[in-house]
Amino acid sequence: MKTQAEVAVPAGGRELAAILTLPDRARGIVLFAHGSGSSRHSPRNRMVAEHLDAGGYGTVLMDLLTADEDSTELRFDIGLLADRLVAVLDWLPDVAALPTGLFGASTGAAAALVAAARRPAAVGAVVSRGGRPDLAANALASVRAPTLLIVGGDDSAVIELNEQAAVLLGAAAQLTIVPGATHLFAEPGALEEVSRLAREWFDRHLRP
Repeated sequence: MKTQAEVAVPAGGRELAAILTLPDRARGIVLFAHGSGSSRHSPRNRMVAEHLDAGGYGTVLMDLLTADEDSTELRFDIGLLADRLVAVLDWLPDVAALPTGLFGASTGAAAALVAAARRPAAVGAVVSRGGRPDLAANALASVRAPTLLIVGGDDSAVIELNEQAAVLLGAAAQLTIVPGATHLFAEPGALEEVSRLAREWFDRHLRP
């Protein structure tokens, strides 16, 4: 059994809309940071979240921007997005004091890595799907959480960016290529593979 609810998370004087799902006896919880132009209703991230839910993980799918803030400029404001994620990390223990992971897509992956660098004691693991870790800039060297970088095999420009980031992240990083997948992992079976890899990563690194 699980409970699911729409919640409002306070963050810097704003309230962020989120979907909180908690299975009975959850083993951990994963916060999702969406890419530019996406939201808590992203079908791709919801699919990954459902796979994690089935594995006993709670999930928080949230909008890092409010409706009146959703602009191209703010979608790429990694500092602001990371501030919002940190606010959610600080709020989460009031809801569920569980080992916590971050799952970031595209620009959301950069925000997740900056938040992990700011809250090393709160973040146990990070997974990036088609991420732009290069946008996390100087924060990469401060990330202590084991980080899985998942990139599509046909997403050549992003592969190179993730290879460079993996070096800066150090021994705690692993780069995994999904053959034949493009940036959005729209190919048959590609998102299923992302879901499997993410769950295995959190199984390995999110411990009480």
